[in-house]
Amino acid sequence: MSPDQPPPPADSPAAHGPGPGPGPGSVPGPVAEIYGEFDLSHVPAFAGGFINFGYWADAPADRPLTEADRIATEKELYRLVLRTFGRTEGRDAVEVGCGLGLGSALALEEYGFGSVTGLDVHPDQVARARERNAGARAAHPGRLAYRRGAAERMPLPDASVDCLFSVEAAQHFPDVPGFAREAARVLRAGGRLALTTFFATGREAARALPGLLPTYADGLDLPHVADEVAAALAGAGLSAVRIRTIGESVWVAYDRYLGQVPELRDLWPRRFLTAYEKGLLDYYVLTADRPGSP
Repeated sequence: MSPDQPPPPADSPAAHGPGPGPGPGSVPGPVAEIYGEFDLSHVPAFAGGFINFGYWADAPADRPLTEADRIATEKELYRLVLRTFGRTEGRDAVEVGCGLGLGSALALEEYGFGSVTGLDVHPDQVARARERNAGARAAHPGRLAYRRGAAERMPLPDASVDCLFSVEAAQHFPDVPGFAREAARVLRAGGRLALTTFFATGREAARALPGLLPTYADGLDLPHVADEVAAALAGAGLSAVRIRTIGESVWVAYDRYLGQVPELRDLWPRRFLTAYEKGLLDYYVLTADRPGSP
């Protein structure tokens, strides 16, 4: 397979490459529950189905926030990540931890990728993504696919994508160094990784988070430290690793939205702002490049 070819079809044997696909029992327990029968996308705090906290930099400050505003911020978080790639037209991309696949579809339709493959470790999410985005798949035959695959076991050939992105999923990854190695493997020379999510600000903060936030206490969210994630990317051979914080455009406005919705105003997710204000976690954007020329 030449570096200029798109990834093979999902049913092709070549699609699985050296990286083994997820085996039985590979979905961590809390992830299996929350993204399985429970289906987190039905929770009002994640209205719209993108399942992220949103990027609120342009949210209106002069009126109450609406559900439409909330959904817009979830799309904006994707766009913030996708803009880091610069040129996207005709390039091949993969989203790791695609959930319902709406962000993968947005990437294809708004950024003109040649192909986008959404990977998710949970088979229920893959099935939902295929159903939810049936229209987009029909409109762009052969260019939008959803497949089961773990972050540390991507069912993709070596050097098969130009752009790898992940939006609010890496806090679930059980093996960040494994994810970094797989990212380095599947990216073509000159390709880029871009991810965004919330991480602990340091080791001491990581130890404190389970006492404040139930998702850390039950193991759904893992207290990865931002600088250690960046170090894992560099250790896997990726270059130009960059890390920046965007928490000021996430937590305060998100909490303001929760406070305006009666069924959400007294729930524990408001503790995320407390964790941010205590300096225990922040929201980050990380990018890294695969060395070499395209």
